[in-house]
Amino acid sequence: MDVTVVGLRVLREVAERGTFTAAAQELGYTQSAVSRQVAGLEQAAGVRLFDRFPGGVRLTAEGRALLRHAVTALDALDAADRELRGARDDSGRVRLGHIPAAGPVLVAHALATLRRERPRLQVSTREGTTPSLVRALRAGALDLALLSSRPPHRSPDTDAPPLHTEPLLEDRLVVAVPADGRFADRGEATAGELADETWIAAPSGRGEPLLGVWPGLPGRPRVHHAVRDWLTKLHLVAAGAGVTTVPATLRSAIPPGVRLVTVADLPEERRRVSLVRLPGPTTPPVDAVLHALRRRAAELAD
Repeated sequence: MDVTVVGLRVLREVAERGTFTAAAQELGYTQSAVSRQVAGLEQAAGVRLFDRFPGGVRLTAEGRALLRHAVTALDALDAADRELRGARDDSGRVRLGHIPAAGPVLVAHALATLRRERPRLQVSTREGTTPSLVRALRAGALDLALLSSRPPHRSPDTDAPPLHTEPLLEDRLVVAVPADGRFADRGEATAGELADETWIAAPSGRGEPLLGVWPGLPGRPRVHHAVRDWLTKLHLVAAGAGVTTVPATLRSAIPPGVRLVTVADLPEERRRVSLVRLPGPTTPPVDAVLHALRRRAAELAD
């Protein structure tokens, strides 16, 4: 099969980003150039590599098979390039993806531990939603990811081979409210009361759900602030601009002026944070990161 390195890089990027447009932006190409590269790969392979649908693309079974080999080949070429340039051996590198809520309470603490105990270990991190991080894992752009799920906690995707998923932390959702607001001294609020509040919510796209409005709240909540960043959302709450849904484990990162309350008359909303990776043996650097994250999760569960 006659393929180019550029074509393989385009394959990996499209698989990770989920659209030709996003891959083109990341690579600095035009969308038509990405399309031509994919068409050339499909012609060389003699099979369709992507299924097209409104809003994006998804690898076919044949595309997933080619991607596995493409990742191996590209990693080998990158390693050769570093060796020829005399770059320091980076076998101690780990690429960790995480959902936004895991950053301040899990990732930051685990990295502080690793900095003390394994100072030569290089860990790079990437924040994203669960669907985007799953794509990055499949594309070989991440070694490990912290993902969130809700009951009944199905696998984050249906592709083969199944991802290895290790439950790490059980959490529940609460509502962040202004410390001087009507709920702060009560510790709880009803669904009817919350339905009348102004909400601060993260914008979400197709297949990319993000926290904000309490799940199942009656009526049509008023969302006046669309914000992705946790720090901005919480400071908007402190300023009295509205309320927002947060995981209870964020308690230690809550700024002054914010209180957390429960919802009194709706079922408790539970979330699970899991360590997810491709199946197969792990490397010692990945094991070190896994161990640090498990230790931090155990501290939060105490």
